[in-house]
Amino acid sequence: MRQDSFLSLGTGGFHRIAYTDWGDPLNPHVAVCVHGLARNSRDFDFLAAALERDCRVVCMDVAGRGESDWLEDKSEYNFSTYLSDAAALLARVTAPGAGGWLGGLRSRMLRRGAPQKLDWIGTSMGGLIGILLAAKPGSPIRRLVLNDVGPFVPWAALFRMKGYVGRSTRFADLGEVEAYLRTVCVGFGALSDAQWAHLARYGARAGEDGGYALSYDPDIGRNMRGHLDPELPIGPDLLRGIDLWSTWDKVACPMLVLRGAESEVLLPETLREMQRRKPELEVIELAGVGHAPALMSAEQIAAVQRFLLRP
Repeated sequence: MRQDSFLSLGTGGFHRIAYTDWGDPLNPHVAVCVHGLARNSRDFDFLAAALERDCRVVCMDVAGRGESDWLEDKSEYNFSTYLSDAAALLARVTAPGAGGWLGGLRSRMLRRGAPQKLDWIGTSMGGLIGILLAAKPGSPIRRLVLNDVGPFVPWAALFRMKGYVGRSTRFADLGEVEAYLRTVCVGFGALSDAQWAHLARYGARAGEDGGYALSYDPDIGRNMRGHLDPELPIGPDLLRGIDLWSTWDKVACPMLVLRGAESEVLLPETLREMQRRKPELEVIELAGVGHAPALMSAEQIAAVQRFLLRP
């Protein structure tokens, strides 16, 4: 696993986007993983370790999270920014002529006929970014995995998430971080002690006072209702939630949806409508899991592998 970053340009200036990079950097099959609202790229370590034998896996820290820069203008925490950053990342990891000697070698490989495959795995917010990207004309996304999210997210679920995201909680040590995450992330399902410790280690950053804070900007939830975000429309009733049904209808690539059986974000009726509009949609429901499956168990990892790696 390698860690890298690049500069992306927003309306307020440049900001640094960090990502982890797994597997052979010359592999023409690239899987991009993007996390949920208040999470980070290291959530995908277990999945990426399993996939890196077969494809290159690139996991992005969305602006304001993980190792990426916090934005000075908090109104820039919106899906317009996230899509621009994601497009810059896709260009960086797939452009045959970029990246010095590595890009030149990739260019020669592509000229020899090696196929270029780009897949997207998105948890919650990362899945919404994937839907928006896959619906764009000329989108390079070949296959899309949506982890417990769909084109409609009810306001009640958004309100709950905004409630814990906006807190500037301080912790004395990583043990307190882990205890907190076990509470607010209980929907992840049954994780091992080592997995919870992993989430705590990479989900917090040390402060100058010796304590810890969660590794995201508390202001990331400021625009969650979408009223300042043209990429993320609200339904006819402002209290209903995020409504991307018209965008959903434009997505043409094969898709796999993982749903936590106890999820309040991807409701059963939303999933039924997704299937009605796209009968070819593949769905796996996971018992004993809420929002969102952690993609750390053998069952969940195998489901993603089967979907991405089949001919």
